[in-house]
Amino acid sequence: MISIIAAISENRALGYENKLLYWLPNDLKRFKALTTGHTIIMGRKTYDSLPKGALPNRRNVVISRSIKELPGCEVCPSLLDAISTVQTKSSDQGDSEIFIIGGASIYTQALPFADRLCLTLVHDVAEKADAFFPSIDDWKEVSREDHDTDEKHDYKYSFVDYIRK
Repeated sequence: MISIIAAISENRALGYENKLLYWLPNDLKRFKALTTGHTIIMGRKTYDSLPKGALPNRRNVVISRSIKELPGCEVCPSLLDAISTVQTKSSDQGDSEIFIIGGASIYTQALPFADRLCLTLVHDVAEKADAFFPSIDDWKEVSREDHDTDEKHDYKYSFVDYIRK
């Protein structure tokens, strides 16, 4: 199964200058809970944005045409190569779920192959953004968990899961 995981604003904004737009501790906890023990695939810029490099307790696969090696990661030249490599090795190891974790161009490339979207929808319209999630008009919402603001979360947000219509 291929799942895409992201936090987006109401106008589908993802980030600005290779940084996340929102700091939502519960979103980070959900991300960790869903991806731990599985394979994550990301673009090189997303890898570069990680504060400590490869994420622990996950198989990290980075897509890059120019870089051949990264500490704690497998590097593939394209998304299709990454998916093929992971699915071949995963069948031997029993890991059946792949999470696509960004960035914007990788999400766009991965959307046709994805089975599920695990989105955190931040109830805000980001005014300053340079990376956006692709349109998801052909997806069906299957679950939603709404959250209000609190001392750690400046914005209302919802965990929303989708499957293909």
